[in-house]
Amino acid sequence: MPQAKTLGELRATGYKSRSVKQELRENLIKKLKNKEEVFPGIIGFDDTVLPDIQRAVLSRHSILLLGLRGQAKTRIARLLVNLLDEYMPVVAGSELNDDPLAPISRYALDLIAEKGDETPIDWVHRDERYVEKLATPDVSVADLIGDVDPIKAATLKLTYADERVIHFGLVPRAHRGLFVINELPDLQARIQVALFNILQEGDIQIRGFKLRLPLDIQFLFTANPEDYTNRGSIITPLKDRIQSQILTHYPKTIEIAKSITKQEADLLEDQAKLVAIPDLLDTMLEQLAFAARESEYIDEKSGVSARLSITALENLVSTAERRALMNNDKSTVARITDFWGVVPAITGKVELVYEGEQEGAYGVAMKLLGSSIKKSFLDHFPDPNDTSADGRADSDPYGVIRAYFSGGNIVELFNDASDADYRESLDKVAGLRKFVTGHLDKNLGEADTYLMMELVLQGLAEMEVLNKESMENSLSFRDILADMFGDEDLDFG
Repeated sequence: MPQAKTLGELRATGYKSRSVKQELRENLIKKLKNKEEVFPGIIGFDDTVLPDIQRAVLSRHSILLLGLRGQAKTRIARLLVNLLDEYMPVVAGSELNDDPLAPISRYALDLIAEKGDETPIDWVHRDERYVEKLATPDVSVADLIGDVDPIKAATLKLTYADERVIHFGLVPRAHRGLFVINELPDLQARIQVALFNILQEGDIQIRGFKLRLPLDIQFLFTANPEDYTNRGSIITPLKDRIQSQILTHYPKTIEIAKSITKQEADLLEDQAKLVAIPDLLDTMLEQLAFAARESEYIDEKSGVSARLSITALENLVSTAERRALMNNDKSTVARITDFWGVVPAITGKVELVYEGEQEGAYGVAMKLLGSSIKKSFLDHFPDPNDTSADGRADSDPYGVIRAYFSGGNIVELFNDASDADYRESLDKVAGLRKFVTGHLDKNLGEADTYLMMELVLQGLAEMEVLNKESMENSLSFRDILADMFGDEDLDFG
């Protein structure tokens, strides 16, 4: 903990001033040499984004993080605080975090001139050295840089020609710290111009004052590349002054995506005790998000945030939790049918193109779910549309299951069915359990066995071997010919 309380005591400790960029650089060097984690909690960027950021810090650059929504840009910016010293000395009472050995404000200069080595010193924690501003069209130069404060002038009985009447904006108050502007293109062009001098010369000017403050700030900006043509743009002279532009990206593998979702999902301990989420469903959630990013119905330039998977997992758990509570089950395992509760987490996270608008948000969500089911099904079981080598009907691995449904049987899975009723419905399907255990590990647990039995029905429906009908509170599976000939021609007794 810092001990010096006055300027004289601070000088006695041998304290030396350094710029915030030099401070970040030196602390990063220490962490790299000691093999310490620099950006804890950031997953999937180890070989791409994070090395670029470290190089920018070592180069003492201002940084622009460019990427689609939900790519951890703001989180990375906030983690840069960890590269600052834990505490920093400032002149007590200074609005601008004045360095006691290199003051810039009129207040600090006057105070040091008056008290000398007895000038009081405060210590600021690194968390207080972070300033973040979301760029919106209504942000003004006064908000960022500052303006004349008539109330201050009247209170102190000063003329407008006195620099002490200035009310400083967010940028000067970030002196000796980090300043982050999110969604930079949303800032009006004339406001972006106000940042030129700060980035290039390190100083600001306010209205007609001769005052020039040599500010010491590490700037970091975030932007969505779509913003360049959609809502606004980063003006070329400003981009030219931001030394490092770093591209972010979505998770490149399902496993990385699953790790991010599990880390970020806000699940309660009670939920974790009550609901088990099989790895298959974790995978299906991420496959759904990957499919959304490639879907012809969704605007790829807008992106599909990682928040889709995170909120979808939270909804999946809550859907299973609600079902268990309604049935007084002491524990339960999430099912594919529980994905009906995930739809609200999908529809608000995607921006549809014209074809998607025609399909409707709900319809697009169901198509994405169907795509995920189909992929998982084919990852675990043979393609039912592949003809056998010898062409014999008895070589069809799904023959018994097909025969059960062609006999007019219907299987109905209710959204809120108890575990016992859910399993009873699946057990009715002749050959279903035997098929699953015959193609997968025979030591598969009971819960996983039933989940895979449901996956077979869901997958056969997606492969158009069975007909699946969605109703408000259930799914029904029947022979594909039922819709062709009509229910009245078949006996579903």
